[in-house]
Formats: sequence, structure tokens, C-alpha cells
Amino acid sequence: MSDTQYLAAKTIDEAVNAHEKANGTARFLAGGTDLLVQIKSGIRKPNLVIDIKKIVELNSINEISDGEFEIGASVSGANLNRNSKFAKLWPGVLEAFRLIGSEQIQGRASLGGNLCNGSPAGDSVPALIAAGCKAVIAGPKGRKDVPIENFHLGPGKTVLENGEMLVSLKFPKRVSNSADAYLRMTPRTEMDIAVVGCGVNISLENDICTHARVSLGAVAPTPLLIKEASDIMVGSKLDDDTLNRVSKMCMDACNPINDKRGTIDYRTKVAGVLFKRATKLATDRIGGNK
Repeated sequence: MSDTQYLAAKTIDEAVNAHEKANGTARFLAGGTDLLVQIKSGIRKPNLVIDIKKIVELNSINEISDGEFEIGASVSGANLNRNSKFAKLWPGVLEAFRLIGSEQIQGRASLGGNLCNGSPAGDSVPALIAAGCKAVIAGPKGRKDVPIENFHLGPGKTVLENGEMLVSLKFPKRVSNSADAYLRMTPRTEMDIAVVGCGVNISLENDICTHARVSLGAVAPTPLLIKEASDIMVGSKLDDDTLNRVSKMCMDACNPINDKRGTIDYRTKVAGVLFKRATKLATDRIGGNK
């Protein structure tokens, strides 16, 4: 890293301008839990590292309106966990985020960093997709919002172009009788990468589903939004027949790889099982909030 230059940006404009001028040879540094490892191992060899930790907006947790949050891209897991209202409204997002690394890593790792790393198995991503979250991106042409399900293009690849950076994550307003949940399967109980991850976000009214989003991770080159799941779940009581139909839909959507952590067949079957379990967990949370 001796040939790598370092810039501690004070504003988003300064960071964006520096990244654009570097023409693809710069990397943003926030928590550094991925980037510093990649540099040390030689996977990344940036000519410029742009430190964005001191930019106030990137470290802010803002409640825009009642239950609608905007979370800065550099907010650490430890700081987000301390926000009791966010934890109550989005327990599934937090339980996904808490799975990223050890307690020490949680002090530095961010939702934004986990998203920008571009891993198909990133734990927070299916939960963010299920939540209906949007990424706020700043660049030379201004700002734009991108749904999280459209953020990844492939393993390690995102929609971020030269001169663009993730600024924040927008969470929609929470309606009553809503809850989310995230579950994953790993070879070990903790400190491991997901073999399959599933995020579910639902709303109920008189036991009838009025809103549903289902997302899967680690079963395709990018995290998946199972769009058709909503068509089946909304208007139903989420009975066994409905859950079985959506479970099969989740399995059919899978396009995983074979590796030492799981076979194609195993990952596919687990995706259907995790959907049912995550939906039950979200449903139980709604019942507990009444």
C-alpha cells in the first residue's frame, strides 16, 4: 500500500470529486472491514483511498417522519443497535446486521459497506430488499435513489459508477401491524458466511396479508427479490397452502453454485424452508405487538 495516496474528505462533494478524478483507481474507506483486508491480500490495489468517516451526513441516523428513517452509509452496527425506535420498527434488518462479524467488527462495519461490497451472500442485503429500502447515491450529476434490489449487478459489482458514492439508505414509513424477519443457514452458528439467507417483510389486517416482500441471498449471482411472492401472499391468511406455494416459488428462483459450504440442491431446498420460518417469525412479531 506504499504507493497508495490517502485523502480524508470533509464533505460529500470533496469525496465525489476526488473519486471522479481518480478515474476508477480510488476506493472509499468507512469501516474498512472489507477494504483493508482486500488491500492487504492484494485483491484491491487502489491508487487513492478516500476516507469518508468524518463526513457528518454519512454518520447520521435521521427519522424523516413517523417511522420513516434515513441511515447514513457509514453508520456502524453498534450505533444503529442503540436506536431503540429503529430496532422496534425493523428488527429483521438489525438481526441481519448483527450477524456481520464479531462484536468488535460491529463497532466499525456499516450497512452501507456491506451493501457496497457486492457479495451475493451479504447478510444485510436480503433484509434491506424485503424492507423496500432505497440507496441514495451522490455523483457528478447530483443524487438519485436506487431500490436495493437493483443495486447489485453481479458478484462484487454494483451500479456505482466512477465518481459515485453511497450516501444513505432510506427506509419507508412503517404502517401498523407490520414486521420483518431475517434468517440464514450457515455451517457454523456464528462468524460465518450465509449458505442461504431470507428476508421477509409483511403487513396484516384482521389476519389478512396486505403487504409482502420476500428476498433471498446466497442463491444466485445477486440477491433476489421474489416479486411474484407478493401476488400470492397479499389477500391471503398466510395459511399452509399459501406458504407452500411461495416456498416452491423461492426454490424455483434459486440459481446457486456448488461449493464446500453447500450444494445446489441443498441451497435450493433450504431457501424454501427459511422462507416459511422467516414468515412465521414476522407473523409472530406482529401478534406480539398488538
